[in-house]
Amino acid sequence: MRDRPVLELYLGDVVRLRRRHPCGGDEWLVDRLGADIGLRCLSCGRHVLLERPTLERRLAGFVRRGDPALGHALRPDA
Repeated sequence: MRDRPVLELYLGDVVRLRRRHPCGGDEWLVDRLGADIGLRCLSCGRHVLLERPTLERRLAGFVRRGDPALGHALRPDA
């Protein structure tokens, strides 16, 4: 059972994780939403998939937020 609300993520968010990527970058673009979150390193372009709970633990903060309307356009039921 979760005691925290689900982290609200939008396509186009740029996030900073607690640890740096081996290329030295620490900013990631959110480019896929679902059970797994797709992240693209803004330094080297590497793409990774993280499970949502893992991303929530590793997230240090938001650099800038994406457009919420874009996320709702992809989920018409929301």
